Amino acid sequence: MKTVIQLAFAGLLSLGLSLPLAAEPLESRFVTPDWTVAETLLALGVRPQGVGELAGYQSWVGTPAMPETVQDIGLRSQPNLELLIEMQPEKILLTRMFRSLERPMSRIAPTTLIDNQAGETAWQSMVAQTKEIGRIANRSAAADALIRATEQHIDALAGQIDYTGEPLLVVQFMDAVHARVFGIDSLYGSVLERLRIENAWTGRANSWGFALTSLRELAAIEGRLVIVAPTPLGTDVTASGLWQALPSVRRGDVLWLPPAWSFGALPSARRFADILAEAL
Repeated sequence: MKTVIQLAFAGLLSLGLSLPLAAEPLESRFVTPDWTVAETLLALGVRPQGVGELAGYQSWVGTPAMPETVQDIGLRSQPNLELLIEMQPEKILLTRMFRSLERPMSRIAPTTLIDNQAGETAWQSMVAQTKEIGRIANRSAAADALIRATEQHIDALAGQIDYTGEPLLVVQFMDAVHARVFGIDSLYGSVLERLRIENAWTGRANSWGFALTSLRELAAIEGRLVIVAPTPLGTDVTASGLWQALPSVRRGDVLWLPPAWSFGALPSARRFADILAEAL
């Protein structure tokens, strides 16, 4: 079963689904530990100087692809400050996820804290964040274009998808028996809403729009399971006896999707819409 899962991921990754990026992004001296800021800069046609944990970006975000010239600044939560001093960035961009870095990084370069929850809904927050990054990067027109293109693209997909099955239960596994399950006010949930697909999770959720749950809890929910990669290294989620109790497993309609950054912005929202539409 694990081999089949891996093949499913590989097949979807081979589709080459991507965003319409500038052929040659403009170089900048912007540094960020945050993958969401990084993917937005790239989607606006701006190449960051440095980004945290580039290998992790490839595993969890993937698209837009990170140019080879971008430097890895170390752990997202603990960047290499000596390297940053040597890089002499023009500006460091943070989100509230990395608020604790604001003081040490402000000693290296002007540091801007971007509010990644600036709207009443997850979608409004992604739009507001895109506009703010566009303003900082002097790419406001590109930001407005990205917002329009993303909304139009996902709305067009909604008109093409003819899905009448069970509501979707979107999860990312944390270990073999625990997963994040995403509600309406998450990136995945907001995309489901724009695609006019019902979200099976109506329970509690934190400020990021997800709840940590167990396979036992998921087994009590009628919905089609959508599992977004990656899963923890060496973890086989199908090995648990509880796996067979899941309604979607019993029906044989589980969807396995390649990565789309659950804490991302518009590029990740579009990627999730694309890979979900293709899978459906």
